[in-house]
Amino acid sequence: MLDDFPFYLCLVIVILLLIMLSRKIKVAYPVLLVLAGLGISFIPGLPTLHIESELIFILFLPPLLYDAAWHISWKELWHWRRIIGSFAFLVVFFTALAVALIVNYFIPGFTLALGFLLGAIVSPPDAVSVGAILKFVKVPKRLSYVLEGESLLNDASSLIIFRFALIAVATGSFVWHQAALSFVWMLAGGIGIGLIIGYMFMKTHKYLPTDTNTDIALSLLTPYMMYIAAEAVHSSGVLAVVSGGLLLSNYRLRYLSSSSRLGGLNVWDSLSFVLNGLVFMIIGLDLPQITAGLERVSIAGAIGYGLLVTGVLIVGRILSAFAAVLVTLVARNFITVADSRNPGFKLPFLIGWSGMRGVVSLASALSIPVYLANGAAFPQRNLILFITFIVILTTLLLQGLTLPYLIRKLNLTDPDEVAPDEEVYNDIRKQLNQHALLYLNSNCCEQVSRQPMLQQMALKWQNNDQLADGLLMTEESKSVYRDVLNLQRKWLINKNKEDVNIDEEIIRRHLLYLDLEEEKLQFI
Repeated sequence: MLDDFPFYLCLVIVILLLIMLSRKIKVAYPVLLVLAGLGISFIPGLPTLHIESELIFILFLPPLLYDAAWHISWKELWHWRRIIGSFAFLVVFFTALAVALIVNYFIPGFTLALGFLLGAIVSPPDAVSVGAILKFVKVPKRLSYVLEGESLLNDASSLIIFRFALIAVATGSFVWHQAALSFVWMLAGGIGIGLIIGYMFMKTHKYLPTDTNTDIALSLLTPYMMYIAAEAVHSSGVLAVVSGGLLLSNYRLRYLSSSSRLGGLNVWDSLSFVLNGLVFMIIGLDLPQITAGLERVSIAGAIGYGLLVTGVLIVGRILSAFAAVLVTLVARNFITVADSRNPGFKLPFLIGWSGMRGVVSLASALSIPVYLANGAAFPQRNLILFITFIVILTTLLLQGLTLPYLIRKLNLTDPDEVAPDEEVYNDIRKQLNQHALLYLNSNCCEQVSRQPMLQQMALKWQNNDQLADGLLMTEESKSVYRDVLNLQRKWLINKNKEDVNIDEEIIRRHLLYLDLEEEKLQFI
């Protein structure tokens, strides 16, 4: 390991350079990283990278899921819960079923159980790839919300199907009532364990004498504790991390100080940046390990099978997107839906086309055991690995490179945009200023009369200006200002709950500004 350390160090440097290049040429960095890893894997004399699936599941998956749950809007997740739930669970199941039927018919030696196993592996789209692409183009908010929400849950549903299919292949039988009970436990147990551990960590942050460094360290431990605890009792570690992450994110203002929130934001952004870069480079570097196991099937034949499965996934997802729209249009006659308007063909087509596969598919394929319990080799393991690699590579290149072009070409309008984001942001700032000024005039008249800094603050809020630098704040002024900041936070949270048309991202921008203002009090 120590002998290969310079290689891994150079690998990290290459990843950083490629990510900077991707921003320069406006190409999603997962695409460049996979291609670079693929190219590096052909260089002779380099160390062979042997990837353990447990390394990806334990080391990479929990923090990446936790970070995604931390950033997503619970309000929007709940608002679009039906479409997100259908894609995260129903579409994943029907995708796995379609793959199982197709490979059982076209690939010699593939049973339905093996087909379901492969379908479970390749069914969940990768959130990181989609997120990286959407940064370069403007899309309707509902598209990003649906894709982000789906990505949080589809990994759990695909891994549940994967476990059941693995049991069916290993034992040669499948007991439906046992599977149903196990499925319920994986869902309920995973969510419950995540919420319990999240609540315990929340109370630890709140009542123990922690500081910023301790809070950040605890936040790094949290996803691993959730994942390991859930997996130890055979429930869903993915759902545990997602549910616990959503709980802690939703109540972050109650148990974390502004310093901890700002510090944690920087640490988690850097950690996710490095982990995402590594996993996509690993996908490309893993090609020699995958192709080495192909014996009975030619490379050309295996590539053909991979392209066949890719085609099933792309067509199936597009059809599912249009089917979801059709179901919504019918359901609006009987129940209240998030949006009863007909979205046309553009939006569902883009949802269907945003189906790049990534790290979870690779990790699932690698976690297939080499041997069965009776000592026999696991059937078709190497071919499943190769097909998974082809699916990841093809969807990243085909859909990843064309999705930005399609978004610009279709020229989608945002039906949820009541006004430009900056206009909404400035309007909320004016309301915040008025709320703060009312508080000062009603509760702090005496302090304002004595403190020049408070007078300047009142003038700032009255004129909707930024606070000028140069005046030192007394402890009395700081105390009043902290009270005002807390009042503004509460107002923003209530505003977010009461106004369904406001994008939560705008609210979070204001909350971040208030945290920065509170942090500045340490230095003025």
